[in-house]
Amino acid sequence: MGKRVMIVDDSRVAELQISSLLEGSDFEVAAYCQNGEDAIAQYGEIQPDIVTMDIIMPGLDGLETAQAILEEHPDARIVIISSLAYDDTFHEADAIGAKAFLYKPIERENLIETLNLALAAR
Repeated sequence: MGKRVMIVDDSRVAELQISSLLEGSDFEVAAYCQNGEDAIAQYGEIQPDIVTMDIIMPGLDGLETAQAILEEHPDARIVIISSLAYDDTFHEADAIGAKAFLYKPIERENLIETLNLALAAR
């Protein structure tokens, strides 16, 4: 059984891209949530090994969602994936407790390496 991934992104295209990049790897998509509220509600039930989190979403953004999940589940492994390349966004994600930050566009090797590093992080 692969490592279970929850993809949180309002873009179905991004979800399909991440799912496609993970095919044939040690990772399997366990859940897909199109907004932060759904991710928070489903996290405890799904109990993924790792979460990929977009930042820009309707309702709660990815940073707010990550913070809420980590407050309730401190051992959660969250990787922020975004096209926003601002230093303050990176630092905010780090301060919240995200394990890694990955910039779009995503490449398969970088995605898998980042997910593995995030799982190994303490």
